[in-house]
Amino acid sequence: MLAFIIRRLAQSVLVMLFVALIAFIVFRYVGDPIASMVGVETRLEDQEIMRARLGLNDPVIWQFLRFVGNALQGEFGISYRLQQPVTELILSRLPATLELAFASATIALVFGLTLGVFTALKPRSFLTGLIMAVSLIGVSLPTFLIGIGLIYIFAVELGWFPSFGRGQTVDLGWWRTGLLTESGLRSLVLPAITLSLFQLTLIMRLVRAEMLEVLRTEYIRFARARGLSQRAIHFGHALKNTLVPVLTITGLQLGSVIAFAIVTETVFQWPGVGSLFIVSVQVVDVPVMAAYLMFIALVFVLINLIVDILYYVVDPRLRVDGGGGGK
Repeated sequence: MLAFIIRRLAQSVLVMLFVALIAFIVFRYVGDPIASMVGVETRLEDQEIMRARLGLNDPVIWQFLRFVGNALQGEFGISYRLQQPVTELILSRLPATLELAFASATIALVFGLTLGVFTALKPRSFLTGLIMAVSLIGVSLPTFLIGIGLIYIFAVELGWFPSFGRGQTVDLGWWRTGLLTESGLRSLVLPAITLSLFQLTLIMRLVRAEMLEVLRTEYIRFARARGLSQRAIHFGHALKNTLVPVLTITGLQLGSVIAFAIVTETVFQWPGVGSLFIVSVQVVDVPVMAAYLMFIALVFVLINLIVDILYYVVDPRLRVDGGGGGK
């Protein structure tokens, strides 16, 4: 187990170094940082002095190593647009993105697993056919179109939920949350549903397909022959073995919830990291773009690491193979 974790940690470090190289290339070679930080009236001599102070005249390898060292300390420079530390900007927007991602991931997991199990156990029912037909909406329609449709129905026509913003928030120190206020919770509903639909549909269809496959295996027939109850067969044996391959896909989808919340945050004007990145791209705010790239890479690396460890714990075959390979 320890050797497995060490290997995964080493692979994660290599991935982060590669992403850091890409972020450094974006940070260093997309536009001129000096031109973005000073006005047109600044003399060339002053620009050269600033370039020397920032180390932009140093060899590229030293600049990259300095960039990695600063990234390890959470330092990504100053935003060209807002003239504020990039780390502070991201941390101020991070609670909104994480709360949206947590809510949408919870919806996707709960309803995806529930509907996947139901449609697998009742494959010929009318309700299953209806669920599978409606689930095509979550796959075929783009996220922004779903969001606009929900806004029109539930915000404009019915007036049940707000159409934009985060609502009233409560300051808990470094974390500003909207989960403790009514307007914050109401503002969360529509963007969370919009962001969760694709993941919900994917998880539901994956659970259904895997469970139907497991229910056709020999050991399930043997369990029925032994006289085990349907509950024990379905949830004690079939569902448990279904979750093994589902775990990896679900973990990747949880990472994509954070990474691809950009569209949802833009449609609902949600003040998260994704909307900050969109504005930064529009004005070529390179430090924010580089920091966002590193942040998303770190999210995927951490989630993949956790999923790999859970996969190793859940599937005993990996432990047997790992033990056999070490002898």
